[in-house]
Amino acid sequence: MKKEDPKKKSGTPFIIIGLVLVVAVIGGIYLSRSGPSAPAANNAARPNANSPAKTSSIPPNAPAGATPPNFTGSPTARVTVEEFADYQCGSCALAHPVLNEIKSMYGSRIKFVFRNFPLLNMHDKAYDAAVIAEAAGLQGKFWDMQNQLFINQSTWISSPNYKQLWNDYAQKIGLDTARLATDVAGLAAKSRVDADLQRAKAIGVTGTPTIYVNGQSIGNTIRVDVLKTAIDAELQKVSAPATNPAPANANQ
Repeated sequence: MKKEDPKKKSGTPFIIIGLVLVVAVIGGIYLSRSGPSAPAANNAARPNANSPAKTSSIPPNAPAGATPPNFTGSPTARVTVEEFADYQCGSCALAHPVLNEIKSMYGSRIKFVFRNFPLLNMHDKAYDAAVIAEAAGLQGKFWDMQNQLFINQSTWISSPNYKQLWNDYAQKIGLDTARLATDVAGLAAKSRVDADLQRAKAIGVTGTPTIYVNGQSIGNTIRVDVLKTAIDAELQKVSAPATNPAPANANQ
């Protein structure tokens, strides 16, 4: 019987190891190419509520939105802070105390305007929440209801009886609940929400909260220092004395 060549026998393990290494390298290349695509798809499926507006400034021909708007401060202030927000948006609830601090800090030196922008494709209760806030506004209690919706957000968004909770908030802030129910079902409150939506879409707002200072977007970082920097810059512009042109030289 012919004996097996020891050299060939000893080389077999190395061939096997080499094949394993080749397969591992090919597999690694495949995974490295295919791996990143999965997270990208997941990110696309979860829109970021804080995404900035498509435009950096509000065009002068944009729809006016609900008129008169919900605002605090002075109607004649030369600096306007305009917020587009969604009551079911977690980032908006987090921004709520920040914006309250700004309103308290500047008072009548600014005009603070709130605009409804319920994200209809993401939040199932957002439109109804905007309507009930506007209905409360018909009784002069817009800001009170807004505050209740934001500070209690985590409670009502997870409750099947969220409308009863809203009714409880209405009683707490002293609303006529029978009139509130009528106004919620009517057109006046809904038309205000729809008007704000038209303004937001025309401007190019895509996420919440989105804030403009004198028509200029501040991006998606909602902090007191960021807002203060933007507001102070605008206040400085409007308070700067006008420079008179130098008189012409009569001898020339």
